Order: sequence, then C-alpha cells, then structure tokens
Amino acid sequence: MKFGTFLLLQSPSARSSEEIFNRGIRIAQSADKLGFESIWCAEHHFSTYGYLSRPLLVATHIASRTERIRVGTAVIVLPLHHPLIVAEDIATADILTGGRLDIGLGRGYQPYEFERLGLSLGDSRERFEEGLDILLKAFEGKPFSYDGKHYRFGETSIFPTPVQKPHPPLWIVGQSQESITATARRGFNIVSGGFGVPIERLREFRQGLDAMPIDPAMRQRIRVSTQRPVYVTRDESELPAIVEQARWNMRVTLSLRQGLERVEGGRAIAVPFEKEPDTRELLERYFIMGTPKTCIERLKAVKDAMKIDHFNASFWFGDLSEDQVQRSMKLFAEEVMPAFR
Repeated sequence: MKFGTFLLLQSPSARSSEEIFNRGIRIAQSADKLGFESIWCAEHHFSTYGYLSRPLLVATHIASRTERIRVGTAVIVLPLHHPLIVAEDIATADILTGGRLDIGLGRGYQPYEFERLGLSLGDSRERFEEGLDILLKAFEGKPFSYDGKHYRFGETSIFPTPVQKPHPPLWIVGQSQESITATARRGFNIVSGGFGVPIERLREFRQGLDAMPIDPAMRQRIRVSTQRPVYVTRDESELPAIVEQARWNMRVTLSLRQGLERVEGGRAIAVPFEKEPDTRELLERYFIMGTPKTCIERLKAVKDAMKIDHFNASFWFGDLSEDQVQRSMKLFAEEVMPAFR
C-alpha cells in the first residue's frame, strides 16, 4: 500500500493567507523527506473551510520545492471550469512538474460554491461526464469538436499536451455507489471516503465494486484509495481536543454538502447535525487516531473493508498547530507506514 497526504489549507480562526500557504509548503516538504508517495491539493472557494482554490497552481509550486514526491489534485471540481481550459492547465502542470502529476477529478458537492459562480449543482453530473469526455479527447493531441448539452465547439486543438502518455493518472472521487460504478466502468482509479464517511460505508462501496461485471484486465489496473483524518501520538490524553478539531471539519463538510452552511464574513461556522457520532464512535468508525499501534489496527480495518492500495492521510484539519501536524506525520511515517510495506 502506498501513502499520500492531503492539503485543504483551512483555518477556522481565519489566519492570514500567507501563513496558511507557507505552512502548506513546509508540510509538503516534510512529506517528501518522510517518504510519502504523493501529496494532494483540494479545491474550495469563498470560505475559510479551504483557502486552496487553484490546485494545479499549488501542486506545480510544490513540485518545484520538493525532490521526488508526486503532486496531485484532490480534486479539480470539473463542472466549475470549462474543460478545454482544464485540459490546457493539466498539460502545463504535467510538463512543469516533470511528469510527477496525478489528477483527481470530482463533480463537487457544495451548492454554496456553485451558486456564487452562477451554476447549479443539479447539473454537475451531466457537466462532469461531458467535461471528462472532452479532457480525454484533448489529451489525444488531435483536432476534435464536441456537441453536447453543456459544451459545444468546432474543431479545436489543444497545446500543450501532457508529458505522461496518454495523460497523467486519473483518479475520480465518488461518494455514492452510482459514482463509483460510473468510474469503474471507465477504468479510472477510485477515491472515496473522508470526513463523515464511516467504515461500514467503505465496505459497502467495495462490495458494490466487486459485484460489477468488469473486464478482469481492467479491474486489475484500477487503483482504489480512501482518505481519513489521521493523528498519531504517544499521549492519548491529547485525543479529545484533536477529535474536536476534526469534528469542526466534519460538521462544516456536511453542512456545506446539505446546503445548511453558515458562512459569516467568509468564516465557515461549524453546524452540529442530528444523531452526531460521539467521540468513541468517531475514533472507532471514522478517524485514524491514537498511538502508532492503534493507528495500525484502525488502518488495517480500513484496508480490509475497502481493499485499498493507496491511503491518503489528512493530517491537518481544523486549527491544529503546525507542530502537532508535523509530529503526527513523522510518527505515522516512521511507525505506521512500515507495517504496510
């Protein structure tokens, strides 16, 4: 199993953009030195839930400040952008990173973001499918045209084209069985899970994937990844406070998904939801937190449930200090990752 880490660049207390971005670069450099395979940049807009609005731009910069780690997007929200521009940006980033780029794509989940760009989340699946078709055509490097419901254009050629052929590895995020099914049928890598997704749901996703009639050669090529909040410590008395920082992230994520968000002066406010898991449930079913031994056990359970070959660890959530994030990453790299090699 290979390991990545994730940058959301969030700040419940609305720290300065310069401070948040500089911290993100230092964390990326640490991940490179600690042996993580990849680092992934989110895309969010218009609140302190995530300052990282241009994932390809940040990924390219990270590649210039690191030596070997692969850089990725998790995700580009494809329906928010014209796919021809996204194709050009991906190819440009692939060239500038020397072929160290992975591309995660998603259709988005926040009405708050779509509405502010004059778009409807209700159209996102159609826009995503058309956009993905256009990206794949663009990466072929040949003139093409397109006549869809949302995108129409005459003969067009894309320059530049990616270094990696036929294109950088593609990962599609799915949080429903429908999305995972559509991704598997295309033969792309799958990412699921995250804040608010219990381990039982991951097991259901995998069972649905295993039941699909997919060509065996294609099935073997599909990589499967999940993402969880992670905190590794030798002092378990830290955990109640750490869980509350992760709970902030989960509450904001779910409220933005459901259109129940509170954003005041740009600051995302955590909204409690009904039947919220207690601390014990969060530690057992949602998060990877505790001593190195406990984290190994929790991660093995996730691996068995979803049969993943890639795990994306979200070390920075809420208002954790940089020292807390760095110490947790170091312990994870030194004492947890070796158990899966």
